[in-house]
Amino acid sequence: MQKQDIRAIVTGGASGLGLAVGEAVIAAGGKVALLDVNEDAGRAAAARLGPNASFHKADVTSESAVDAAVAEAMATLGFANLAVSCAGVGWPKRLVGKEGPMPGDFFRKVIEINLIGAMAWLNPVAEMFQSAQAGQIVGIGSVAGDRGRVGNPGYNTSKAALATYLEALRNRLTRHGVNVLTIKAGFIKTEMLKAAQGGTPFAITPEKAAEDILKAMKKRRQVIYTASIWRWIMLAIQHTPSFIFRKLSF
Repeated sequence: MQKQDIRAIVTGGASGLGLAVGEAVIAAGGKVALLDVNEDAGRAAAARLGPNASFHKADVTSESAVDAAVAEAMATLGFANLAVSCAGVGWPKRLVGKEGPMPGDFFRKVIEINLIGAMAWLNPVAEMFQSAQAGQIVGIGSVAGDRGRVGNPGYNTSKAALATYLEALRNRLTRHGVNVLTIKAGFIKTEMLKAAQGGTPFAITPEKAAEDILKAMKKRRQVIYTASIWRWIMLAIQHTPSFIFRKLSF
């Protein structure tokens, strides 16, 4: 993908990693449409990024609202060739430990936003890209989805399911010239990180994560970990026997 050809739609684009991705696209000479439920922050972000950025209000949990926002963004961009799904929620506060409560209301919210919300807008975008025989889709997953851990079952589940969904899209779309990239992120220094349980080792800035994402896109990679050290950490975790893993408290 040539720099001047990047025309990106980014959900969760008003702040955090989504905004950092938008900044990276603009710095690369592209155009970006930021989608977010927070209108004030989104309009301020687009204004700061300049004339090649626009904002479109969208709640990913409302299929009709996100469809309208994507259509508006497509028209503004003159058709997009990159879709980046950054909208997501983590654990709201330190509620859950090994013996802690598991509030059902939040579980529904995290699945609605992190999984169903991503699918709601990426499904029609995938169809558009398939018809165009071009484009890239990027989904922001998490190392939390690589193994079910005691502290955050709902979030783990949402990211594991998202990874499977993105793999399915990849298998469907690769033969049509569309690349699907799954980002397995570790700790990123955003507002979400403040709710993380325990320590936050190897935390990186959103700007560093966005840099890794654009590099991976250029190489048409399929799965990356950011920071890259998480690949080796998660390799060890994935191969830890279950009878040992279930005794761990993280």
